Amino acid sequence: MGKPLEGIKVVEVAMWAFVPVAGGMLSDLGADVIKVEPPTGDPIRGLQIGGTEGGKRQLDYSWESYNRGKRSITLDLKQEAGRAVLMKLLEDADVFITNLLPPARRSMGIDADTLRAAFPKLIYASGSASGPNGPEGEKGGYDAITFWARGGVSSSVTEDGAERPVGPPGPAFGDSLSGSMLAGAVSAAIAKRAMTGEASEVDVSLLGTAMWSMQRFIAQATDNDILKFPRPADMKPYNVLVHNYATSDGRFVALCMLQADKYWARFCEVAGRPDLAADPRYASASARRENLDACFTDVKALFASKTLAEWKAILKQQDGQWDVVQHVGEMKDDVQVQANHYLQRVNYGDGTEVPLVSVPMLFDRQALPTRRSPGLGADSDAVLEGLGYSEDEIIDLKVQGVVF
Repeated sequence: MGKPLEGIKVVEVAMWAFVPVAGGMLSDLGADVIKVEPPTGDPIRGLQIGGTEGGKRQLDYSWESYNRGKRSITLDLKQEAGRAVLMKLLEDADVFITNLLPPARRSMGIDADTLRAAFPKLIYASGSASGPNGPEGEKGGYDAITFWARGGVSSSVTEDGAERPVGPPGPAFGDSLSGSMLAGAVSAAIAKRAMTGEASEVDVSLLGTAMWSMQRFIAQATDNDILKFPRPADMKPYNVLVHNYATSDGRFVALCMLQADKYWARFCEVAGRPDLAADPRYASASARRENLDACFTDVKALFASKTLAEWKAILKQQDGQWDVVQHVGEMKDDVQVQANHYLQRVNYGDGTEVPLVSVPMLFDRQALPTRRSPGLGADSDAVLEGLGYSEDEIIDLKVQGVVF
């Protein structure tokens, strides 16, 4: 099966996670992504978070996840000779992606106006903190502050009266969502250019993506002039069949049966409590809301009386929507994860494998295979040779400290 972006060349001048996530996704979709790194490498290479048990192999899981399948060339873009190599790279490129701040781009001559004037067919894609326009258009940011905090996500999941706001659930949470959005914008720009011949400049921001993810609350708060929606510690559900319930063995089951009256009687029956369905206090959705305290107490006690395994067997007997609140370490055993190849094991090159989450897009019901991330400058010589540089010229660039 061919990949949808085969034949597309992407040049990436970016670091950390946001825009590299987009490059990694484009790579998995089939594009040839050439990552241009400074002599010291993308700083995320040194952001070690965990490793294999026993220390037999230390992995930069962030690096491996966000830079899958790319080719790496090291260039000192502060030198004119380094920028000259970059210009040759861009001669037949389709897309340029970056998250360098605008002043740095202008100083290197890789800002949108300069590159689009030199290469009219080049799609220029940038990842920004809070959008390219406005008084803070040139200000930087990170997902933990710009996406999670400024974007209204943190305050919306933090209980009222908490000592501190809830933090992101894992590394690069907002970066991963924003990078995926940027990859989508680039793909749309590729389609637009194919149909109209017009190349676009596109930008996706951490703030804008956070707002997109929170759009329902933001729209309502704006329309009704509400500062925030309350989130009490003992929040009760409006519908008792839409809630996360604790089981007797300390796990949780998530219910999302929005059409409560459609599912209530059958749920009570399979749960061994037909008396709850027969109780006139709980006979309808409106009745259950009128007697919410009692109904919620009864349903909580019901779930607390059985283990997760028991509830899984019970809930499979009815048509209502539910699922288990899973831990990340359980994902590898999820039957749907396995069937759809959402988690792949990638050859690491030393006889071992690296588990990587695949791009969540299936084409013709097939998952797209992914590849490992490159070593620093691993492809410098090959990329330069492909641009027509001779062996002596490559050695000279290395002597000058342009290529490492």
